[in-house]
Amino acid sequence: MEIEVAELKSHLEEYPDCLIIDVREPHEYEETNMGGKLIPLATLLDRLPELDAYKNDYIVVHCRSGKRSLAACDVMRTMGFSQVFSLKGGILAWNEFQSQTSNINR
Repeated sequence: MEIEVAELKSHLEEYPDCLIIDVREPHEYEETNMGGKLIPLATLLDRLPELDAYKNDYIVVHCRSGKRSLAACDVMRTMGFSQVFSLKGGILAWNEFQSQTSNINR
């Protein structure tokens, strides 16, 4: 399942402690990030035990454009995570949305 950027923004306003996982590479994370937990897709399977406490929590996974995060969500659902959502359009869509809303608020 995917979540739209505007829907995520609303969700974060209500649930600021929502777990966000960034499955991009470290160099991508350094360029721009949403403050989520960095777990590159290639390391996800090995690092899933770190997330066991969140198996039934609402989790949003993102990457650059949405492809890697969809793959990560499939893996996580297979491993028993029940509420995992991929950010549609990834951080590109998030940054665009943030840019648009900051222009509106000026």
